[in-house]
Amino acid sequence: MTNRVAKIRPGTRVPTTHPYAVGELVLDAVPEDERLWVPMVEGVWFRPLMFNTTQGGWCHLIRVRKAGVVSRHRHPDPVHGLVLKGAWRYLEHDWVATEGTYIFEPPSETHTLVVDEDVPEMITFFQVTGSLHYVDEADKAVGFDDVFTRIDLARAHYEEVGLGADYVRNFVR
Repeated sequence: MTNRVAKIRPGTRVPTTHPYAVGELVLDAVPEDERLWVPMVEGVWFRPLMFNTTQGGWCHLIRVRKAGVVSRHRHPDPVHGLVLKGAWRYLEHDWVATEGTYIFEPPSETHTLVVDEDVPEMITFFQVTGSLHYVDEADKAVGFDDVFTRIDLARAHYEEVGLGADYVRNFVR
């Protein structure tokens, strides 16, 4: 992984965590290498930052380069978000998340994420705890994602673009 932001300082490494703790993870969140963006549907990608396989959650960036509904879904656990670029909204709420907006989504929140026509690109950081359940307009479950389905999507994509399926291990903690 190339790393533009984090610089390794020369010197002696000092242990800062317990010997059985997982390793730290320092990387460029918005990569220059387009292959790191995993396609979900046309015009929508996610960029894995960290897959937490012990607690069952993940941190990622969502990038949208199309207008319209991205997905309607429900979270049984909390989600935190921070808009880095562009704007988006939920059909069920009267606010618009713009650059710099922090969002907390409580457990049981169901919403329909929309990117409007005047937004050429949206990038938002999300920390997802647990799973994500896709639902239709009648709130009937039509699919789900969890940390393992996201890992599987990333593994298949990284294999396809020449990084190798095990490249995903860089993000697993």
